[in-house]
Amino acid sequence: MSPAVAVSELVKDNGSCRADDGVSFEVQQGEVFALLGPNGAGKSTTVEILEGHRSRTSGTVRVLDTDPESAGASFRDRIGIVLQSSGIDPELTVREALEFYGAAYSRPVPTGELIEMVELGEKADARISTLSGGQQRRIDMALGLVGDPDVVFLDEPTTGFDPAARRRGWELVERLASQQRAVLLTTHYLDESETLADRVAVLANGRIVAEGTPAELRARAGSALIRFSVPDSTEPVSDLLGPISGDIVGRDRHIEINTDAPTADLAHVTGWATERGLELAGLTVSTPSLEDVYLSLVEGDRPEALPDPDPKP
Repeated sequence: MSPAVAVSELVKDNGSCRADDGVSFEVQQGEVFALLGPNGAGKSTTVEILEGHRSRTSGTVRVLDTDPESAGASFRDRIGIVLQSSGIDPELTVREALEFYGAAYSRPVPTGELIEMVELGEKADARISTLSGGQQRRIDMALGLVGDPDVVFLDEPTTGFDPAARRRGWELVERLASQQRAVLLTTHYLDESETLADRVAVLANGRIVAEGTPAELRARAGSALIRFSVPDSTEPVSDLLGPISGDIVGRDRHIEINTDAPTADLAHVTGWATERGLELAGLTVSTPSLEDVYLSLVEGDRPEALPDPDPKP
């Protein structure tokens, strides 16, 4: 089966700057793919090219086996776009807006079903101008889904949602993927991409500097962090820290160990404490989050900011 989205060596020149500089990736049906990067990294340009709203300088782009740049109405009938804001007439009711925009598609989702999907049943006949920002954002989501799309482009879909609404928004995205739709997500919420995305690509300066599952990207960061405090009554901690393989940072008796061998170093720490009948206050072991990895990538000047865990010969 062909990928729902296939991008190869995409280049987009904007005057004196290059927004995309050889971008390549694929999105499969039933997959949530997160495209991450700081402002100005090339995310919006890439997505607009995929949607057919902007032309490319060079490279190959296929969405649903179609070149978006030359695609017609039949292509637009099969994609859904959730913009950061849609600019809907505020005097329309929720129901009127969805019926109006749904009329443009060959297979619109029934209005009632769509209203329930985005949890606006109690506001179905309310004017959009009377809704909260989060409720209006749900209408944006509904408009992206009104045509029953095969590929959905989500641009910051949960901006303005309260925490409970965000969780329900995540459930909706997961439902879309379970229905074998391809979802391309852009977001500045790293926890959102870590929760939803099957795969992630990080853009910086127009290039993809890392791609993989969230777990694979976290693994590339390598070290784990062991934190604990040693009771004041114990002997000098030099006996504890001598055999540690990781990098040690400590102030007074508060210890942090950055280590690539967390199992061995943690075993030594806990064994040392157990032999002395001690409890190590605040003992925690953590691995880098996707946010940690993301920041190390986009704040660096070079794509090789993180090593490849499986270099090709």
